[in-house]
Amino acid sequence: MAGSLVVGAGLTAGVASAADQRPAAGDQGRPALVRNGDTDPNRAGERPDDVRSGWERAAGGDPQESRRTGDDRQRHRDGGGNRWHREPVAVPCDSARLIAALVRVNAEGGGTIRLAPECTYPLTHAFRQPDQYDGGIRDAREAADTAENPGDAEAPPRNPADDKAGLPVIYHPVTIEGSGATIVRKTDAEAFRFFTVRDGGELTLRDVVLRNGRSAAEGGAIHVVHGASAVVERTTITHSVSLSAEGGGGAIFNDGNMVVDESTFVANNAAGKAGKGGGFLNGGVLTMHRSEFRDNSAVAYGGGLANYRGAAEVQGSTFAHNTATHGGGVASFSARTRVTDTKVLGNTAQVGGGLANSDAVLFLRRLTVRDNTATGNGGGISTFQGLVPLDDSVVAGNTARGNGGGLYAEKSNLLVRQSEVSHNGAVGARSTGGGIFAALGQLTLYRSEVIRNGATGAPGGIHADRARVTVDDETDVIENRPTNCAGSRVPVTHCFR
Repeated sequence: MAGSLVVGAGLTAGVASAADQRPAAGDQGRPALVRNGDTDPNRAGERPDDVRSGWERAAGGDPQESRRTGDDRQRHRDGGGNRWHREPVAVPCDSARLIAALVRVNAEGGGTIRLAPECTYPLTHAFRQPDQYDGGIRDAREAADTAENPGDAEAPPRNPADDKAGLPVIYHPVTIEGSGATIVRKTDAEAFRFFTVRDGGELTLRDVVLRNGRSAAEGGAIHVVHGASAVVERTTITHSVSLSAEGGGGAIFNDGNMVVDESTFVANNAAGKAGKGGGFLNGGVLTMHRSEFRDNSAVAYGGGLANYRGAAEVQGSTFAHNTATHGGGVASFSARTRVTDTKVLGNTAQVGGGLANSDAVLFLRRLTVRDNTATGNGGGISTFQGLVPLDDSVVAGNTARGNGGGLYAEKSNLLVRQSEVSHNGAVGARSTGGGIFAALGQLTLYRSEVIRNGATGAPGGIHADRARVTVDDETDVIENRPTNCAGSRVPVTHCFR
């Protein structure tokens, strides 16, 4: 209750400020319009064709600017006269004032908030408010998912009491410019995330640090629902946790449309029994550029990023030292995922130490997949019942204690084009396919190198088992130990070049 009283005080101050600027009776909802130089109050409201109001003159460059009412709350048109703007709301270094500002911009249909530079805003309680979420889109989505995946009907029902946020729910276009500020959930506070973006909401978050979010549902720091969108730029999310049993997203769960640019995800965790996406769980549409995932973890899929029944494109990013059961760095499950110009380094999983793909399409171009470890199959990359084109990439120095030190493919179509698979190891007692292991699918190599890989059992280069294998005559499979392809259950052409 103490936290509620503090917030109430902030809101009261905001309401009082608004009341000070309220127009007189009869003039509510619009500024008085007067003729140039005419101060007759009886003429207010008239608007002949050759006259513009004071605030319009200001927008159009008239030297005689009108006096604005409401300071940063005053609306004005841009120079083209086509759009409405509100001045940004500057928030001092005070958590209650931040909450009050978000309440205000939501009440006004959106706006921009500027945080105090380098300030820390501690949150001690979940923000209490009636949830105006109508749920129609969510209900339709969940019904469609249940029809497509009948097993989902057995999942436990969603508990609204778990869906708490420390800041007001975002229902409208809201931009928060952080200037290096930090928003933190205090360690002794109840579990809540920072932001929930509901249907119709659009959150833009820039230059902010979010620390220690904790949600009993999806999205330890941010949750974007199916009918919402968000842009996260130059933001760091750290030490946040999702406790959702079947969901996840230690830092972010996106079910809507999201863009992430130049952001960092560090030491977040999807801790539920089937937790997905230690740093990020995507079930919607995601575009990510120049971002970094370090030391995140998930119980099930995607220590860094899990794309689960979504569409994701990742460019120019780094996944390092993340852990999961499937896909230490990245997991693509029942999804469409494209990863380009990205480094996947030193991640660990049971299957797919660097990346894991299952029932999905995973396009990989210009990747460096190096020094990852699988306690089972696929030290660098694993795919099961999927399509994986690997182009212009390096898969090197990875280790599996099962099969496929570099690449493991089962019931999949794996295409390796103009890529290098080298210095990988399959080191278990019965491990084979130090470079590549392919079973029950199709493996094709064009203009590539499978060199200097090793395995406990032969072959150390390429092991194919009940798979169709095509190796063009510009591919080198050489210097692997104990053999290049001898011992493979399916002959591999051009193996000794």
